[in-house]
Amino acid sequence: MKTTFTLYNQVKIPNVGFGTWQITEGAYESVKYALKTGYRHIDTAEAYGNEKEVGKAVKDSRIARSDIFLTTKLPSHIKTYDETIKHFHESLERLDMEYIDLYLIHAPWPWSDQGSDHTAGNIEAWKAMIHLYEKGLIRSIGVSNFGIKDIEALIRATNFIPHVNQIPLFISVPQNELRAYCTSKNILVEAYSPLATGKLLKVDAIVKMAEKYQVTPAQLCIKFCLDLGTLPLPKSTHEERIRNNFDLNFKISESDFNDLLGLKDVFKTHLNERITN
Repeated sequence: MKTTFTLYNQVKIPNVGFGTWQITEGAYESVKYALKTGYRHIDTAEAYGNEKEVGKAVKDSRIARSDIFLTTKLPSHIKTYDETIKHFHESLERLDMEYIDLYLIHAPWPWSDQGSDHTAGNIEAWKAMIHLYEKGLIRSIGVSNFGIKDIEALIRATNFIPHVNQIPLFISVPQNELRAYCTSKNILVEAYSPLATGKLLKVDAIVKMAEKYQVTPAQLCIKFCLDLGTLPLPKSTHEERIRNNFDLNFKISESDFNDLLGLKDVFKTHLNERITN
């Protein structure tokens, strides 16, 4: 099994990331254990309130900085050039790092006003991120929760295609149209909430298939995202689950994968019901 994806600028990114959304208490311990387990890709955000703890865990791991891929995000409500520069440097200071491997616009709109139009502000933030990228302070830049129209607006305005789009993606919500578009633009899709915040773990079809492969339902869900060509970002604060979620050395048969791909409406939810991070 390959262990990295290669972005279109030739930056390599470990193919499974450790997510830290909703981890405030215990972020330091969770990240430190994840690194000890073998994760080399850590995902955080200013909005998560744990950048300082994540950065300290990375430092204290004594793993070479060049061997760790670190992502953080611009808050969703920041939509100006100058504020983007300011918030980036504040994140850099909290993380106590000299550079960030991936910086994302967290959402195309403020979380308090989902669906509102902030195209002009996104373009200004994107121009600032391109500037930081060209200065070498960021190795790759991208977006999160962006739809096709949102991405197209950035490309038209700057002629710079995002390296990554981080979106909610999991069994029953494979994001076919958006994923196909990103693939056509060589944008890597990162799958956050690959377990649908735990909602998939008690679905009968998933539980039974996991038993067949002698893995946990979580492992099956994460492996599905990988087999779909996306980069999953599982998160946990439990050592055993952190370890299991990284152990993906099994193969889902083509027929079983297609069965998972065909699952629909396995639980009642909407993408806006804070599966979004």
